[in-house]
Amino acid sequence: MGVFVYPGSFDPVTRGHMDIIDRAAVLCDKLIVAVLTNRSKTPAFSMAERLDLLRTAIGDRPNVEIRSFDGLLVHFMENEGAKTIVKGLRAVSDFEYEMQMALINKHLDPTIETLFMMADAKYSFLSSSAVRELARHGGQVDDFVPAGTASVILAKYDRS
Repeated sequence: MGVFVYPGSFDPVTRGHMDIIDRAAVLCDKLIVAVLTNRSKTPAFSMAERLDLLRTAIGDRPNVEIRSFDGLLVHFMENEGAKTIVKGLRAVSDFEYEMQMALINKHLDPTIETLFMMADAKYSFLSSSAVRELARHGGQVDDFVPAGTASVILAKYDRS
């Protein structure tokens, strides 16, 4: 079973992310939720905020750990002793991008495998950017984000 890594920006974490986390965690000894620093994007939430939101969402799941990283995913995985990347797919467009990344990672380290997990249909439309847009305009996000995180997400965009 081993160590799996579920990388992402989690800006912010959604119920779709949590669905993948819960389903992947039963397939491995340890699941590392790896929050990346993506230098090509400016996140809405700081690294500390994203880690805090994930800690709230994940709670005390026994084999799930949260880490942040900067640089190549394959280097992070080597440091963590992990050989499997977990990626959630919502649509064909996700697959095209994630397949490219999987092949690049496989080229960089032939021992790395990528496990693609289809999003539950009820989350197939859900993205962090949709949650941010909804929160930015004062909409309710409770149905889309893990328990205990909505107030923090909405406060980020509070215009009062």
